[in-house]
Amino acid sequence: MTSEQAKILQRINAYAEKTLSDIDPQKTPVSSQLETLKPIMEEIAQENNMSVEDVFILYMDLASEVAVKAEEQFQSELKDWT
Repeated sequence: MTSEQAKILQRINAYAEKTLSDIDPQKTPVSSQLETLKPIMEEIAQENNMSVEDVFILYMDLASEVAVKAEEQFQSELKDWT
């Protein structure tokens, strides 16, 4: 992940924390959650001459990358603990 990509991920996550803090992610359809994130994705797309779809794909890729690293870290710590 480049530093520019990390900044994009941080911006979207910060926006999500503000706008999605009152919802239950288990009960709210993903489509509704993504619709809530659309304004920040549109802003980032415009700033970077990208389509909103490309920003969405980038966001999903980066979020997946972070999740995999967190899982690897968790598994490593779990092995050390046992």
